[in-house]
Amino acid sequence: MDTIDARQRILIIEDETLVAMLVEDALQEAGFGVIGPARTVAEAMSLLQGERPHAVVLDLNLAGECSGGVADLLAARGIPFVVATGYGAAGVPANHRNAPVLPKPYDPADLTAAVARLCRVP
Repeated sequence: MDTIDARQRILIIEDETLVAMLVEDALQEAGFGVIGPARTVAEAMSLLQGERPHAVVLDLNLAGECSGGVADLLAARGIPFVVATGYGAAGVPANHRNAPVLPKPYDPADLTAAVARLCRVP
């Protein structure tokens, strides 16, 4: 893989602290900048008011709260995202079924490869 531009900032939306830390570490080790993590829909929406990430790692279930509204906002703004979920593709709302899905648990290499594809890193 070519060198990743650290200005490519990835927003992490994940409610599980350990998972969020692992995602952050994997992305930083791959050379990405990190925004967040946001642990709630409200935190994610607040971060998106002031930030424009290159891509987003989005958990659909944030402590029982569906983050579909965040996915809607990302799609409206043209910000690519990968859905990281334990529910698989079947759990992705119909209007976002074109988004790549990373089923939990996933390998950090699969995560960074998915994010690199979103950022069009060779």
